[in-house]
Amino acid sequence: MKRLQKDALLLTICLAQFMVILDISIVNVALPEIRTSLGFSDTGLQWVVNAYTLTFAGFLMLAGRATDLLPRRQVFLVGVGLFAAASLGCAVADGQGVLVGARAIQGFGAAVISAASLAIVTSSFAEGAERNRALGLWAAMGGIGGAAGALLGGALTQAFDWPAVFVINVPVGLAVLLAGRRLIPVQGAVAHERKLDVPGAVLISAGLTAVVYGIVRTDTLGWASLGVLVPLALGIVLLGLFALVEGKLAADPLIPLGVFKMPALRAANLIVALLYAATFAMWYFVSLFLQEVKAEDALVAGISFLPLTLCFFAGSATAPKLVARLGVRATLTLGMVVSMIGFLVLATVQASSAYEVAILPGGVLVTLGGGWSLVPATIVAVKGVPAAQNGLASGVVNTSRMVGGTLGLAVLTTLATSRTNDLLGGGTTQLGALTGGYRLAFLIGAGLCLLGAAAAVTLLRGRPEAVPQAA
Repeated sequence: MKRLQKDALLLTICLAQFMVILDISIVNVALPEIRTSLGFSDTGLQWVVNAYTLTFAGFLMLAGRATDLLPRRQVFLVGVGLFAAASLGCAVADGQGVLVGARAIQGFGAAVISAASLAIVTSSFAEGAERNRALGLWAAMGGIGGAAGALLGGALTQAFDWPAVFVINVPVGLAVLLAGRRLIPVQGAVAHERKLDVPGAVLISAGLTAVVYGIVRTDTLGWASLGVLVPLALGIVLLGLFALVEGKLAADPLIPLGVFKMPALRAANLIVALLYAATFAMWYFVSLFLQEVKAEDALVAGISFLPLTLCFFAGSATAPKLVARLGVRATLTLGMVVSMIGFLVLATVQASSAYEVAILPGGVLVTLGGGWSLVPATIVAVKGVPAAQNGLASGVVNTSRMVGGTLGLAVLTTLATSRTNDLLGGGTTQLGALTGGYRLAFLIGAGLCLLGAAAAVTLLRGRPEAVPQAA
């Protein structure tokens, strides 16, 4: 494939990844209008978000394995078509059930797109500098999609009302479909002799969905409630049964457990989970600080994220060059340390602090370090994996991102809320108490990044120049 064709292919794949990550955050700004329009309660409204993230996280492993067992081009295009159709269904929804159901289908399509896109990048670009560059841009699109959601959501909702945040996916999806049909190489299944492990697929999808369901319920029920503990326990049991089926019973396991014997893959997924546990929460709490403490409207808050978005892009784009010069382990450690320093800066914020005092410098460091961390972690996660398991590795690393981010947000939100309530009980003002809760969340984020840096140093031992080619 010629360089120009490869660049066009990469642009198409990155646009699809941008679209699915964008939809995690773009709807947040439109939630008040959705509640008014469709009559959601405060508790019911969360499912406009959770229906998407639950199916996204729950079906990533199944989607990743499907890209190994079925032609990747077709899997990717089906995922894009399903996502675009579900987006249109969200836009025209005239009832709560219709919207939540369409969001769930959107999440399933997003899982297929995300897993297939990373597998296509891995299989279409040669291992080394070429693949590192592609992975850097792929990771940057994911980060920018998450960060740009607040800005685009605010602008679209303010100008056209809430259905616009879903309608925008339709023309983008059609463009990706048309370009994908022309640019993605036609190839058959990579693992021809294997069959899809249906029991394993059901168990892991149901187990992950139950765990994530329990986590997201903590926002309204608290960690000690039966509504949280029962789905968490059920999820753990289902995942235990999945391990039993994969290790002892399945003839063609969905996830050959031997793949986790690769120390680098285990380490990379642990680091990705820690990174996203911290950074997902960072976007959430910074948005709340700007809107609830500083009284900015949604559009101004979204604009405030632009420098942070650009820094994530800059970190992801320059990470392959750092990997070529310093090695994977050093780059990954550097990125996690820089993010940790950024969280410590954010933790100095006060209710009276101006945006440029703590939020801007802290957020810049967090996002720059995040770009430097995600790219080498993804390189490690897919490096050396046989072609027949590229989709599997893609599904594992994407699942680590989604589950890590969801778990981190749920835990940090619970702890921040508890800290805020304690401060209110002690006579602190409302704004001061809110800010105190956010500071605690930022300190925990710094701790998660420190753990990620320690994991990079201790678990990625051996030759640091894992990718010696010059970028």
